[in-house]
Amino acid sequence: MDLETPLRSLLSNLGLELYDVELAKGTLSVTVNRDGGVDLESLTKANRAISEWLDLNDPIPGRFTLDVSSPGLERRLRTLDHFRSAVGEVVTLREKREGLATRRLEGPLLAVSDTTVTLADMTVGDVEVAISSLERARTVFQWGGEAKPSPSRGKPSSMTSKKG
Repeated sequence: MDLETPLRSLLSNLGLELYDVELAKGTLSVTVNRDGGVDLESLTKANRAISEWLDLNDPIPGRFTLDVSSPGLERRLRTLDHFRSAVGEVVTLREKREGLATRRLEGPLLAVSDTTVTLADMTVGDVEVAISSLERARTVFQWGGEAKPSPSRGKPSSMTSKKG
């Protein structure tokens, strides 16, 4: 069942883009985005339009709940496009490893291929992970910029020697 194509078109008419769509556990989750973010009014319009389209076309048998939301500050990474759009951002991944404990990695996403992601993990360094082994992945929101050095650190020494 292809919901992406009609939903993408429907949302485009509202000035929104389809970020993700997933039907799981009786909930149709539709995540929408737009440059500059999505406001409550846009989410309301999207919810109404999608609901009307679903009522008219009835593509999903049985009962389900419709959930329309924005990706949020920490957005889930599920598709290749999601990963590609997050290159350069800090991400956290849960990697399933056969015969070993699940591994949690976090750091800037360096590269994405059709089958792997590479990130600069804060503990183990650069690591390449098969997308098929990912249990979960999301971007990490970081408050503010980099930490500034404290007044007692990072200043050049006041003692200088002059030769002359």
